[in-house]
Amino acid sequence: MRTTLTLEPDVAARLKQKIRRSGKGLKTLVNEALRLGLGLSGKPVRAPRFDVRPHAFGFKPGVDLDRMNQLVDELESGETARSSGGDPARRQPVTTRL
Repeated sequence: MRTTLTLEPDVAARLKQKIRRSGKGLKTLVNEALRLGLGLSGKPVRAPRFDVRPHAFGFKPGVDLDRMNQLVDELESGETARSSGGDPARRQPVTTRL
């Protein structure tokens, strides 16, 4: 971000001293001073910790949750066959083992 700063005389004098002693540029020294003053010095920027909270869904023991998508697919295909108006005698029953 580009901006214009108006420095107080004592701050400008201190910056000039630091530039001569360190050999760093004005931009670098101002950014370092602002980071230090804002409490950002030496701290890496990290995202907040992601917290996973478990939830009990109430499934009965023995239900294979990895096959739930298969069950949904089979139920949807059975419903589609029933609603398509085909011959009821030719329809296959939907059976799924969990």
